[in-house]
Amino acid sequence: MTVSKRRQPSLAQLRAFAAVAEHLHFRDAAAAIGMSQPALSGAVSALEESLGVTLLERTTRKVLLSPAGERLAVRAKAVLAEVGALMEEAEAVRAPFTGVLRLGVIPTVAPYLLPTVLRLVHDRYPQLDLQVHEEQTASLVDGLTTGRLDLLLLAVPLGVPSIAELPLFDEDFVLVTPLGHSLGGREGIPREELRALNLLLLDEGHCLRDQALDICREAGREDAPVTTTAAGLSTLVQLVAGGLGCTLLPRTALKVEATRSSQLLTGYFAEPAPTRRIALAMRAGAARAAEYEELAAALRDALRPLPVSVCQSVK
Repeated sequence: MTVSKRRQPSLAQLRAFAAVAEHLHFRDAAAAIGMSQPALSGAVSALEESLGVTLLERTTRKVLLSPAGERLAVRAKAVLAEVGALMEEAEAVRAPFTGVLRLGVIPTVAPYLLPTVLRLVHDRYPQLDLQVHEEQTASLVDGLTTGRLDLLLLAVPLGVPSIAELPLFDEDFVLVTPLGHSLGGREGIPREELRALNLLLLDEGHCLRDQALDICREAGREDAPVTTTAAGLSTLVQLVAGGLGCTLLPRTALKVEATRSSQLLTGYFAEPAPTRRIALAMRAGAARAAEYEELAAALRDALRPLPVSVCQSVK
């Protein structure tokens, strides 16, 4: 058997190449992994020399993956993910609820649930170094599957086979209207009323936007009721207060957002009201799965005072 005498690539070289493969830009890739641009370029060149293949096609304007680079980028990411899993498992073996836990949270959950999450972690798991990352769903899912994040707090279902979901609670949507609106302050609003409303939504990329559109379709509305959008719920309710239309808010956001203006009213849908489910999400087979399940159970108890329907523990 012939044994290759080529030097094996280092993890630093693989990280550099994976970053360039993702960003297709040396400056952005270097910033993403905290490496200087010359060091990153040198690491990729050293990797090409070690492997004996050209990974990148460099021009003055852009960086492209070579055919070999496209194939090996997948392998490099897989190797880095496995190394991350090795470190995670070693950390879990040392002691539960210690070390770093990188939690990803969607923007329509973070302001309303993080106070409860942070208080719980501070009181019950003081040795846990919780690091919070607020991002949209697609970015969070990518971060979890690539090992950049450990755990997510977001709306489900995700429909990703490699991700396991730990349901926390279901919450109703309510209708927020400007003063004087015919549906403002009403109880038992039929969903069919959504067919004729000028509905304001979040920008593309927010899962709450997709959920609102799904609710409209279920109510029999075929067109996309979007004339004005906003980057966050705070802006959205200010647009409603200004009389530009109505919007749907999850109940956990109501106390914070609907009190920002005296020009708002809240309407409640007839049962069964439209809902969304919030859960923790982890990689299937995660080394710290038992910790995450315990954290989910503790969160369910801590969230009971909120206007939600807490899920039963899943065994």
